[in-house]
Amino acid sequence: MVSANAALFRPVRAGNAFEETVERLLQAIRLGVVGAGDRLPSERELAERLGVSRVTLREAIRALADAGYVESRRGRYGGTFVNEKLPEPAERAIGQVDPAGLEDALCLRHVLETGAAEAAAARTLSPADRQHLTGTLAEASAASLADYRRKDSRLHLAIAEVTASASLTSTVADARTRVNQLLDRIPLLEPNLEHSNAQHEAIVDAILAGDPVAARQAMAEHIEGTASLLRAFLS
Repeated sequence: MVSANAALFRPVRAGNAFEETVERLLQAIRLGVVGAGDRLPSERELAERLGVSRVTLREAIRALADAGYVESRRGRYGGTFVNEKLPEPAERAIGQVDPAGLEDALCLRHVLETGAAEAAAARTLSPADRQHLTGTLAEASAASLADYRRKDSRLHLAIAEVTASASLTSTVADARTRVNQLLDRIPLLEPNLEHSNAQHEAIVDAILAGDPVAARQAMAEHIEGTASLLRAFLS
């Protein structure tokens, strides 16, 4: 299994080190890779993994603290922790979304995530892989409205992780971040969440059964439902 943690905390490009460091840390938080109340890796480890200076990393962490995403604690058990309550997404705006950009994001997600589900089902999964899928599925199913999007994202990342492809996991994370920016602009609808949870279960069941065709079809159906809602609210 390829860890999404490793895929997200990869070296940034030198030209925009501060901005990309903030982006990577926010991705890890918003996609649920580092959960509410969890501690980020140490400054030394993060700086090494991201390929940035400790100064740049501290500036990025300070910016996220000022924005309400993390807090720093001193002492033996100190470090940087994700806040239990995260800032609300920016105010929703209906419309004013570039149609071409919307379709581009939806097309990319469809190709990547249906392929990831198929590839995951085609692998011989280890007990750890199987536990990872069932655990993230259970967390998504039990998530509150406030935490649903992060737990949902974490499940979709888990599917990419068990493909054992670092490149795919990293790309799915980037694509999911784009989609989440669009989802933040529309309301969470409880009937849709119930339907999504049932579809999640079908996807995971197909992967665990080693049925690539069923896994791809179940993921395609799930993704198209989300795409329909986005088109309805944002087109």
